[in-house]
Amino acid sequence: MSNITIRPAIAADLDQITEIYADAVVHGTASYELEPPSRAEMGARFDTLTAGGFPYLVAEKDGSVLGYAYAGAFRPRPAYRFIVEDSVYLAPQAKGQGVGMLLMQRLIEATRAAGFRQIVAVIGDGHPDSASVRLHEKLGFRHSGRLEGSGYKHGRWLETVFMQLPLNGGASLPPDPGSLPERVFRQSAGGN
Repeated sequence: MSNITIRPAIAADLDQITEIYADAVVHGTASYELEPPSRAEMGARFDTLTAGGFPYLVAEKDGSVLGYAYAGAFRPRPAYRFIVEDSVYLAPQAKGQGVGMLLMQRLIEATRAAGFRQIVAVIGDGHPDSASVRLHEKLGFRHSGRLEGSGYKHGRWLETVFMQLPLNGGASLPPDPGSLPERVFRQSAGGN
């Protein structure tokens, strides 16, 4: 698919983002939500992520959003501040066209530039031949864990696969005091 633009998501994209996610919730097993969130809920999630400085991207072609990807906090405890969890969802017509790869490559770049140290993929229905597992493997993520029977959807038990990609030296270097996660932490703690 040529002429695809990867850019930061804006509020005007949220109707299409909501539709893409609703399709994934209703028809897929990547998300463990059972009912699609409303446009208002998706907007609140978007606002929370972007207010936190996390990257949130869309793939667009001819004015249509083909997919989106974002990174958000892996867990809320402050010691986790250098780890993000990625999410990527595609419109049905964009699957298998390389859009997920384009989104994830840019998301990794943005996450690296912000100073995060690890990206974790928490992949629902993470069987070995799932598109998401294969995508993350191609991007250099390594398998780091699996939860069997962790979700029940569409009449069957699902596995959750954890994969991770170290960035900026991973755990081999001390935190960068100028990184986004460290600046946000100091600001929220009332520090410098």
